[in-house]
Amino acid sequence: MFQSFENPSSPETGPPRLAALRAAMADADLAAFLVPRADAHMGEYVAPRDERLAWLTGFTGSAGFAAILKTEAGVFIDGRYRLQVRSQVDLDSFTPVDWPATKLGPWLAERLEPGETLGFDPWLHTAAEVERLEAVLDPKEVALTPCENLIDRIWADQPAPPAGRARTHPIEFAGESSTDKRARLAGMLRDEGHDAAIITLPDSICWLLNIRGSDIARNPLLLAFAVLHADGAVTLFVDPAKLSEVTLDDGVTVRPGADFAAGLETLSGKVRVDKNTAPFAVAATLLSAGADVVWGQDPCILPKARKNVAEIAATRAAHLRDAAAMIEFLAWLDDTAPSGGLTEIDVVQSLEAFRRAGNALQDISFDTIAGAGPNGAVVHYRVNEDTNRPVNPGELLLVDSGGQYLDGTTDITRTVPIGAPTDEHRRAFTRVLQGMIAISRARWPRGLAGRDLDALARAPLWMDGRDYDHGTGHGVGVFLNVHEGPQRLARISEVPLEPGMILSNEPGYYREGAFGIRIENLIVVEEAPALPGGDDRDQLCFSTLTWVPIDRRLVAADLMSQAERDWLNAYHAEIPGLVADRLSPGAADWLEKACRPV
Repeated sequence: MFQSFENPSSPETGPPRLAALRAAMADADLAAFLVPRADAHMGEYVAPRDERLAWLTGFTGSAGFAAILKTEAGVFIDGRYRLQVRSQVDLDSFTPVDWPATKLGPWLAERLEPGETLGFDPWLHTAAEVERLEAVLDPKEVALTPCENLIDRIWADQPAPPAGRARTHPIEFAGESSTDKRARLAGMLRDEGHDAAIITLPDSICWLLNIRGSDIARNPLLLAFAVLHADGAVTLFVDPAKLSEVTLDDGVTVRPGADFAAGLETLSGKVRVDKNTAPFAVAATLLSAGADVVWGQDPCILPKARKNVAEIAATRAAHLRDAAAMIEFLAWLDDTAPSGGLTEIDVVQSLEAFRRAGNALQDISFDTIAGAGPNGAVVHYRVNEDTNRPVNPGELLLVDSGGQYLDGTTDITRTVPIGAPTDEHRRAFTRVLQGMIAISRARWPRGLAGRDLDALARAPLWMDGRDYDHGTGHGVGVFLNVHEGPQRLARISEVPLEPGMILSNEPGYYREGAFGIRIENLIVVEEAPALPGGDDRDQLCFSTLTWVPIDRRLVAADLMSQAERDWLNAYHAEIPGLVADRLSPGAADWLEKACRPV
């Protein structure tokens, strides 16, 4: 249920913690120290023990980092968090920095003097990060030095490491045994002449071994390290107590997590390391032990992203279950909100209750975003007791939420009017909807990447002088991370889209101080059917996974083309047949009205 979401830090506690860090920096003779939002597994979501950035600064966003200098402390955030960071940090002590428009290396080079030293924890930064910094700082004669984590030195009540239990992921949902996965990937290693591959991403390890964990809230991850050998054997470095309820396939050897560094020292030959995901310390340890480090992508990443038939079928079942809960919630909201009295916390609590009512929910897939009025303009807004505001008539309510089920992970956003919407609400909403429909209807030649499709979602907004400062879509796992790589719909994504990849489709529009709009469905890449009159080109398309009505009261149909109206009407026409028999009578009646043609 709803949590109070107390910040590990606050604008009041940030300055003394910053002073303590600077004292530790002086003791270590460091002119600067990096504080990432990362753990040794480089995941987006981290355990309380690893919330170092939030503890120091108060900023709780899921992406960002800080560079602490003697007289300046930059907190680097992207467009999703420009409003949030200013409400969470002490602006006299910390300076928000627009990232990635401002790169860390040049920012540091302008501020550090030759002969000064920048310290970093080698387990919390990738080899690629360090390489980029060295390219900028070496010419300036600024030393980049691995060191102990200074936050850990001064954080007196730092939480213990997570110790959650793992479980077996059923083969009917996985669609392939761990033995077969390991054999398939080991064959890839042999083909490339590699003797072993280091795997540090928890979702890669969980996918490879068909297990799920409970070390990270909202995402069923087991924090562990692994070595995949070219014969298909795996050495898994993890606390054995976490595996008390799991039976691993033959060929998997378990060693304590504390033995990982020592285990690296025993490897020889060509060892594959992903410089974009593995900690700097991994390659450094291997090189010092005499191994031949070969840079290459984590071998699990692409196979995991290409969902098999069983995984897609399971995901579709999870989405229909989740759709029923969402429709019950939206029917309740329509009945309750116009009379007043609801708050954002009420919305969060009620939606989770509807999801839990079916007894299949394992957890929500992220902390629910319920932004009323101006709070909807904060892209990753997370309500707490201090920010909780009423859901007022005449405003928009943005609800972004999802569920973790044994058979799939969901993520859906709906924006609804409380009472009568304004003409501006309807115009902005319709432009966002047109972008979402454009992605849903897209066909493209095989080989294109997310960056090639991203503009389709933005074009209707661009023509209205509008845009949004986040990607159009992210990858999604199957009872794994709600944010999964490498597939994305974004300007920076160069990964070709392939059949089986699940993505979100979520354009938006945000007017600071007024409202936010986002519409999100999940979609899966498929082979595109041949078209009459076509020339048999190899094309791909998207198939929809999410089946929940889009609020017709916010649709300005006169702004839409006939093809766009046809898509929306066809989408709504299909929902009752998929979901109605799962609903209460009241919600079924609401659904019938919500799905009428525009």
